[in-house]
Amino acid sequence: MAIVFVGIDLAKNVFAVHGVDEHGKPALVRPAVARAKLHELIVSLPPCTVAMEACSGGHHWARLFASHGHTVRLIAPKFVAPYRMSGVRGKNDAADAAAICEAAQRPSMRFVPVKSIDQQARLMVHRARQGYVEARTACINRLRGLLSELGIVLPLKAATVRREAGQVLEDLPGWANTVVGDLLCELHRLDERIAQYDTHIQTIAREDERARLLMRLSGVGPTTATAVVAMIGNGHEFKCGRQFAAWLGLTPGQYSSGGKTRLGRITKAGDAYLRTMLILGARAVLAAAKNKADAISRWAITLEARRGYWKAVVAIAAKNARLCWAMLSRGENFKLPA
Repeated sequence: MAIVFVGIDLAKNVFAVHGVDEHGKPALVRPAVARAKLHELIVSLPPCTVAMEACSGGHHWARLFASHGHTVRLIAPKFVAPYRMSGVRGKNDAADAAAICEAAQRPSMRFVPVKSIDQQARLMVHRARQGYVEARTACINRLRGLLSELGIVLPLKAATVRREAGQVLEDLPGWANTVVGDLLCELHRLDERIAQYDTHIQTIAREDERARLLMRLSGVGPTTATAVVAMIGNGHEFKCGRQFAAWLGLTPGQYSSGGKTRLGRITKAGDAYLRTMLILGARAVLAAAKNKADAISRWAITLEARRGYWKAVVAIAAKNARLCWAMLSRGENFKLPA
């Protein structure tokens, strides 16, 4: 029988492969395939559906297999786990490959779109920049903690830490002067590196027509716009804007039963970085709304008065997410609300 579906459990060096025929019977079971042999094995198969988890290296293998005529499906790991027949206690690579193969055959399964090399390269810029931002925050906290041991307590504001730490540097004795001076130098280096990556992101935004379109929205700058475009492309994988907002975790979680609807806090599912960018943009929109008279600003002010600051911020972020999806999916046919 010809192999119709193949599930691959991805790893660094040893992969597990599970293939089934048109009747669902196992026809290719390889619990241990070396990395150097995986490409050769899949290429030798006739065109079929190859399924993998959307994890590290998944998009690379997906592009590689698709170039040989296979239909590639990437599945979020959380959707694969329920199809593991051995359950939680029987988890191994072979069982995961079989579960991936089974999940790929479900007609209602949701798949992750395969990213291009350009999309992944742009996301690398964002990941590297975020890493430098986290390193800078850690450096500032380390500086504050060490100075507090000497009785010098600095506030949380980063600019104040830089200024006051520099002012007391000459008064510090011996090795304390050396350590604080080195930390200030490291802080300056990280500032320069983050500014450099901000320039990279602005360049990407200027060169991408879709990013320029998104930046017409209030609260969406170059960082958010380029991250959205690199993450979802044209957004055609989502049926509507609310589905995109739910994917980002900006919609309330449901605990409904017996015909009674219970809505809780937002789920915070999906990409935390993209959700954070939208939240920060929403805070800027709400801060500037008092000086504007457009429909969204009036709605935001009314919402804040009725439901409070943070619920208004999340609502604005969710609205911006929906507008981003509408602009990407409709393109030139989209018109901003008056």
